[in-house]
Amino acid sequence: MEYRNVLLVGGSGFVGGWIANRLSERGVRVTIPSRRREKTRKLTTLPMVSMVQADVNDQQVLAGLVEGHDAVINLVGILHDRDSRLPYGKGFASAHVDLPGKIVAAMRHAGVRRLVHMSALKAAIDGPSEYLRSKGDGETIVRGAMSDLQVTIFRPSVIFGPDDAFLNMFARLIRLFPVLPLGGGRASFQPVHVGDVADAFVDCLQRPATIGQTYELCGPKVYTLRELVEYTARLVGKSPKIIDLGTGGWAYLQAGVLWLLPNPPLSPDNLRSMEVDSVTDGAHDYPGWQPKALEAIAPTYLSSSEIQQLRFDRYRYRAGR
Repeated sequence: MEYRNVLLVGGSGFVGGWIANRLSERGVRVTIPSRRREKTRKLTTLPMVSMVQADVNDQQVLAGLVEGHDAVINLVGILHDRDSRLPYGKGFASAHVDLPGKIVAAMRHAGVRRLVHMSALKAAIDGPSEYLRSKGDGETIVRGAMSDLQVTIFRPSVIFGPDDAFLNMFARLIRLFPVLPLGGGRASFQPVHVGDVADAFVDCLQRPATIGQTYELCGPKVYTLRELVEYTARLVGKSPKIIDLGTGGWAYLQAGVLWLLPNPPLSPDNLRSMEVDSVTDGAHDYPGWQPKALEAIAPTYLSSSEIQQLRFDRYRYRAGR
C-alpha cells in the first residue's frame, strides 16, 4: 500500500520535525496535532505539512484526527514526571501507556492499519526506572495490537543532532560552570543521529517486511557519559573539572536538586534509567543500517565560533577561494 497521508502524533518535537521534513520531501501529506500551535510554527514552511490545534489525549478528538489517514506515527514521549510513584507517575502513564492505547483504539475505529511506534532502548515492564517501565508497558499495548494492525516499533538510544536536549544541555552547563559534578558518568550510551532515526521511520512505510518487527536504533560507537561530556567540552573549547559522583547518594542528591528546576537537566529517575546501559548487541538493527558517527555531526553544531571559523577558512583555502 502507498501511504500518502500520515498522522504524526508528537510531531512538534525534536525528532518529529525531521520526520515531517523527510515525509514532505517524498510528497506525503503530514498532519501534526498540537495543543499549542506556536510549538509547530517552524514547521509551517514545509510543503505538505498541516498543523492542527488538538488534544490527542481526548479519545474522541483523536478518533477524528485518525480518520482519512493511511498511517499513524507515534513519537510522544517525556523524560520527567513530577508525580513520581510506583510503577510510574501519572505523566508517564498518560504519555507512554494510555496514549498508545487510545491510538490503537482510534485506528481500529477508523479502519487505519499502519502504525509506527517510538519506544526506547531497554524499555521493559520490569525496568529500573519509571520511564523505562512505562515505555515497556506502552510497547506491550502496541504489540498486542499486531493481530489486526500493521505495527513497526523502534527503540532508539539517546538521539543527538542540532537542537537536541542531550549534548546541547551539556554544552550549556560546560559554558557556565568551570566545575561539573557528574552523576552516572560510567553509564554507557550509543548515540544515534536524528537524521538516521527519521530515515528509518519514513523508510519502513515502504517496506512491508518491517511490519511486525521491533528495531533498535543506535550509532556506530559506545561511549560512557563522562566521555560524551569530555568530548562536548573539547568541542565548545572549555576544560571544566569533572567530578564523578558515581551512582550513589551524592549523585541522587544532585539529581534531586536539579529536578526542582523548571526544565531539569537530570532527575533521580534519569539516574535509575542509567542503571542499564543504552547500547545494542546489533541483533535487531534496521535493514541496511549504516548510522552516522557522532564525530561527523556534533562538531557542526557544538563547536565554538572560533573553531567553526577555522574550519570554514580551511575549506575556503582548499577550494581556492
